[in-house]
Amino acid sequence: MNDKPENARPAFYTVREAARILRVAPSTLYRVIREGDFPAVQLRTRYVVPAVAVDQLLAQATETGGLVDPARIAAERREAREFERKSGGAW
Repeated sequence: MNDKPENARPAFYTVREAARILRVAPSTLYRVIREGDFPAVQLRTRYVVPAVAVDQLLAQATETGGLVDPARIAAERREAREFERKSGGAW
């Protein structure tokens, strides 16, 4: 028996589904995922995109009314992780 309602939102999107939501070509989204500039989970040779990542991106664009650059967000996260690694963690 399936406990999820038929219209339940998925936890993950395929790259093609996420690309359709973001109105970009799937090849574009694959490229930024491989470059580490967009959040995704790799399962063997496939990628899936967390629905929450798409939601956050859309919310940020709506809230700011301006340009949202996932590559900049990813770079900031990488820098923060690298800082934590080098400094031995949080203060």
